[in-house]
Amino acid sequence: MCVPGCMEAVRAQLTRRRFFGRAGVAAAGLAATATTPELARAAVGPFTSVLDLTHTLSPAFPTFGSEPGIKLERLTTLGRDGYNMFEWHLVEHSGTHLDAPIHFSENGADVSEITAATLVAPLAVVDVTAKAAQNPDYLLSREDLAAWETKYGTLPAGACVAMHSGWGRLATTDPARFTGRDADGTLHFPGISPQAAAWLLTERKVAGIAVDTLSLDNGPSSDFKTHNLWLPAGRWGLENVANLERTPAAGATLVVGLPKVKDATGAPVRLFAFV
Repeated sequence: MCVPGCMEAVRAQLTRRRFFGRAGVAAAGLAATATTPELARAAVGPFTSVLDLTHTLSPAFPTFGSEPGIKLERLTTLGRDGYNMFEWHLVEHSGTHLDAPIHFSENGADVSEITAATLVAPLAVVDVTAKAAQNPDYLLSREDLAAWETKYGTLPAGACVAMHSGWGRLATTDPARFTGRDADGTLHFPGISPQAAAWLLTERKVAGIAVDTLSLDNGPSSDFKTHNLWLPAGRWGLENVANLERTPAAGATLVVGLPKVKDATGAPVRLFAFV
């Protein structure tokens, strides 16, 4: 809890370098998970704001099917028991969440095995909103990545590359359009092309990819090629990311708050961008 004015005081005194200084030293000595290559850490500079890139998770948040991703069952009440407590019934891949390598591989890292050093990453936001507005099944392409690098330079080592399609705001304002379910039950929303994912794997040292939609693959995908390329390579993915329209294309640092749950194939996360 922070009293009024404390955040302003903290921001005035801290820089990312000071904030992450000790953590950076510790991270330098950490090896990545068995399936993840060691990734260089980003240089850290001053930050002036912290953006929350997380949707509020509730039973109303859209999912692939008709069932809610989370249900809360009250166990106690303040009046009766002296404290409030709920039991959660949770689907791992609900709301703003992380896909662990084991989600699409036999022996990949589970959520608890993802190295902390990879969860603090330079954030590269690739804006494909205009293309997605014309084609709801749009796939972020190798050309989109090339255009980003032409403007902002080579993708930093250890980065998370996020697709900003404009779909994030629809999760709460227009859930039907967010899922894009048609009369045949097929979903329609943008994703990341397998070709772009393959290039990031072979040509850049990227820790993770992220989308503001339900899936790394686009809605009509039935073979999940991007999942099948990316996750078995020891990388993680983020889905249902919020507020990418407020996030700069380059220069922010992403922090992934990931629960450390043994054997979990994914987990809801709290995402922060230091800008």
